[in-house]
Amino acid sequence: MNQILHILIVVIYVLVMLWIGYWSMRKTKTVGDFFLGGRTLGPWMSAFAYGTTYFSAVLFIGYAGKLGWGFGIHTMWIVIGNTLIGTFLAWKLLAGRTHEMTVRLKALTMPEFLRARYDSTPIQVIAALAIFIFLVPYSASVYMGLSYLFEMTLGLQYNEALIFLALLTGVYLIMGGYLAVAISDFIRGIIEFAGVLGMVVLLAQWKGGFVETATALLGDAKIMAPGLTKAVALGPAGWQITVPGSVILISLILITSFGPMALPQMVQKFYSIRSRADVTRAMTIAGIFAFFMTFGAYYSGALTHLYYADGFPQAIMVDGKPNLDQLMPVFITTQFPQAFVFLILLLVFSASMSSLSSLVLVSSSAIAIDLYGAFVNRHVNQKQTMLLMRLLCGVFVTLSLILAMNKVDVIVNLMVMSWGALAGVFLAPYIYGLFWKRTTRAGAYAGIITGLVTAFALFVLWGKDGIPLAGAITMFLPLLVVPVVSLLTQPLPKETVDAAFGDADCHTQRADLK
Repeated sequence: MNQILHILIVVIYVLVMLWIGYWSMRKTKTVGDFFLGGRTLGPWMSAFAYGTTYFSAVLFIGYAGKLGWGFGIHTMWIVIGNTLIGTFLAWKLLAGRTHEMTVRLKALTMPEFLRARYDSTPIQVIAALAIFIFLVPYSASVYMGLSYLFEMTLGLQYNEALIFLALLTGVYLIMGGYLAVAISDFIRGIIEFAGVLGMVVLLAQWKGGFVETATALLGDAKIMAPGLTKAVALGPAGWQITVPGSVILISLILITSFGPMALPQMVQKFYSIRSRADVTRAMTIAGIFAFFMTFGAYYSGALTHLYYADGFPQAIMVDGKPNLDQLMPVFITTQFPQAFVFLILLLVFSASMSSLSSLVLVSSSAIAIDLYGAFVNRHVNQKQTMLLMRLLCGVFVTLSLILAMNKVDVIVNLMVMSWGALAGVFLAPYIYGLFWKRTTRAGAYAGIITGLVTAFALFVLWGKDGIPLAGAITMFLPLLVVPVVSLLTQPLPKETVDAAFGDADCHTQRADLK
């Protein structure tokens, strides 16, 4: 009976999402409407869209389980990094300037921004291909995490859950675009916030209270840092390097905190906010949301050591080895009352749908707006571009679905590989492009090429155990390369730089973007 009730509530939830998609479709007339909601979103919707895109099933299932078990209470450093750097600093440093500069340059996407900032169509094409290629595995990781939880709670088979989620994502996003995503994100954000608060309170109380639980986590050396005591050997025999577990944790902190500053699906929220005046309020809302989401997830993951002090639960053992992607679904379904399990299911469902929607939208735009738009004027072919974006939403969902069905790798590795590679490609050209007029076209190319080459080389050389460290190196190495090459190469023409840094009134240009 409980399962039937749960399925009924999910169906109602899905119908609400589809209605929002249909309503938004009627409001969506142009490419700017479809991709950015016409740049009319206020601080609450922008902040919730940012937070719900940031934290998905990868956080609540993959990260909370694997990292909570591996590093215990030390995952609180990730909480601090994600809140202060990935959210507060990102909004404070980047949001206002990004909004104004993209309006001046009439850019809807990261590749369009790079093309206009560096006056280069090839850079737009390369950036678009990188987005489409590297967001597919990230999207697959979100599908995988959510499907594991659906399998445990609703009795669906893994592949059945995948197909259901893929169809839902595709249909309502194809209809409504970013406006549907933003409205849905606001509703989903409220569900996530309530679910996380309840989860933390309930878990802590069952062990005697929050203070007692935290003391237990801090006091037991085995619980405190099991992952930090293990050295990891990276690379093939004869070329191996050995790094301590603490280096892996630091790498994960850096990737998940600095990486979002350059991820196209995150930066999109800076483009779409209504005005610079809304940035401060959005920053505060997003920061509070980020703290509660990350704390709830990692604190719960660390607590698995208290509940499974004698070893892994048998339910996650496969051929004698633990599948840590299933640790949190098992933990949630066995340690919580059924009614609360369903609230957590809605929490993770909401977080994942938000992330998936943004990933699919940004990836489809990479082809429809950036590859297609690099050669055809999208302002003249609005309807054709929107139709292509809708078709590509379906293509991207299908590719992610295929990858998730094959269970290519563990959830955390798929996510870190995608974030590391994309941050390596975009972080340096984007940050320097915003703040340093002397950044040259050659410097931007050098940064992108360095990120791509480093990502492929290190991911292949070090294997899955080295993905976090490889991702961190991939992200930061271009930050050194871009200024060196820029200082040694020809500056951009003054008119190109002035177009980006000029004093044009962004409000009078907003209409040109539609």
